[in-house]
Amino acid sequence: MRTTLEMIKIEHTLFALPFAFLGATLAARETPPQTPSFWIAKLAWIALAMVGARSAAMTFNRIADAKIDAANPRTAMRALPAGLLDLRFAWAFTILSSLLFLLAASQLNRLTLVLSPIALGSVFLYSYTKRFTSLSHFVLGWCLGIAPSGAWIAIQGKLTLLPVLLSLAVMLWTAGFDVLYACQDYEFDRRAGLHSIPQRLGISKALWVARGTHALMFAVLMVFFWIASLSWLGLAGVIATGLLLVYQHSIVRADDLSRLNAAFFTTNAFVSVILFVTIASDVFLLK
Repeated sequence: MRTTLEMIKIEHTLFALPFAFLGATLAARETPPQTPSFWIAKLAWIALAMVGARSAAMTFNRIADAKIDAANPRTAMRALPAGLLDLRFAWAFTILSSLLFLLAASQLNRLTLVLSPIALGSVFLYSYTKRFTSLSHFVLGWCLGIAPSGAWIAIQGKLTLLPVLLSLAVMLWTAGFDVLYACQDYEFDRRAGLHSIPQRLGISKALWVARGTHALMFAVLMVFFWIASLSWLGLAGVIATGLLLVYQHSIVRADDLSRLNAAFFTTNAFVSVILFVTIASDVFLLK
């Protein structure tokens, strides 16, 4: 169990789950009053859908990349290439996680279930994109960006501009930090013929792409703040996010990637939590 949870990086669920809950929170603001049991059930199924989809996506990615990971010194000790987990177990875990996601989607509403294959197909497709396009970072962004819009649909059964803006912000945020993360595999990707923005443009220019992507994400968040009619607390969350992104980029340089893990893991976890706490508090406490 410990090896499996490590394989799917269960702790990284913190990156996306708060955005799903944020989408649900904003949708709840525009939903007629419901019983507490209604909201408990909705949030439970949303959480299970997120865990199922992400577990399936991560495990499938490990299966698809097993040979690549084995050849890369940075990833050679992952569970599958190191032989810590069996390939048949990984396939079984992927199937069960996918079924959990589909079950959860079926318990939310009809539109969620109808769209669920698109979400599942997207997360599976991502695993192969770096074999043929340098824009794989944005495909990953799309996969995580589904979360807030999916949660909104789970509550309201329809989609409007507000969750789309939040999804766009999540997409840009994810793509930006994935460009940063890919910098550490620059040399390997060149040798292996894999595609990424660092491999295509070089590390220095890739860092500027990441900065520009995150600057655009901040701009989208400001538009989101305005359209959502949030107050000072929501604005504080958006500004804090901007400052965290500035800090993230300040500690990563083309000639020094030693602090990249701090930029990637610690800062990113704070971004999603800060936005959820401040905007959810804005919605429920300052309405």
